[in-house]
Parts: sequence; structure tokens; C-alpha cells
Amino acid sequence: MDETIIIGREAPRQEGVIRLLELSNAYVAALYPAESNHMLPLEDLERPTVSFFVASRGEAILGCAALVRQGEGEAEIKRMFVDETARGLRLGQRLLETLLEEGLRLGVTVVRLETGIHQPEAIGLYRRNGFVEIPPFGSYQPDPLSLFMERRLDAAA
Repeated sequence: MDETIIIGREAPRQEGVIRLLELSNAYVAALYPAESNHMLPLEDLERPTVSFFVASRGEAILGCAALVRQGEGEAEIKRMFVDETARGLRLGQRLLETLLEEGLRLGVTVVRLETGIHQPEAIGLYRRNGFVEIPPFGSYQPDPLSLFMERRLDAAA
């Protein structure tokens, strides 16, 4: 059996992705109150301004992540999640690299995100990849449970 993990741009409305999104919803609901959860619903992930990626091994969908284009040269990372059965495979790193490459391809100059303070693995991943803390952006309001970060993209990098 081929154990190769493939990351590709796919439609979010598929059974394995919906299962991952539900696991992600349950995970953050266990960590944060509803007003501190900022999850994009499935229908928003289907918009033309969204690049949605899936990590899979065979038929198994192991992770997903979205890059949502916003203002001129801006994008936000949303719905990045790896199934707990696939943790330790560096899928988060691979998905993040895929999103940053997509941003460069699309002419994005800054990528932002919001994550929760009770997710040290995610925060560490973003910091290791050059993201720095910023004030709330877009429609986000200050929240002591949220951390806002950004990374500038350089086409020469």
C-alpha cells in the first residue's frame, strides 16, 4: 500500500473534509467559549476567493487548510487542522508551506491569522515560520483568548 501523503487543492464539500471540520469544531469548542471561536463555515470555504487544500494518504483525509484572499495583497489562514491520528507527520508544516506558496503565486504580500492561546503547537509552528504577533485585524475584536499573527511574503525568498 502506498503511504505517500499528497497535498492538493480540492473542494471542501466532501465527506472526509466535513469530518475533519467537525473534529476541528469540537476541538476548539472544548478549549474556548463560542464567542472566541472564529471558524469559517463550509459554504464560505467554497467561495472563489478561497484556496482550500487537503492532505491525504490514499482515501484517508488527514488534514486541511485554507487561504482566504481579502484586501489587495492580503490573505488569512483559516481552518488549518490535522487529524490527531496523523499528528507527528509534520503535516501542519507541509500545509503551511503550501498556503504560503499559494499566497506567493497569487501575489499576496501579507498573510495573517487568528489562533487561540491554548494551542501552543500551532503558535510554535507559526512562530517557527516567521509569523509575528500583531493587534487584531479585519473584523476581529480584542480577545484575551486570541492571538493574532502575520507574515510578510517576499517573492525573492
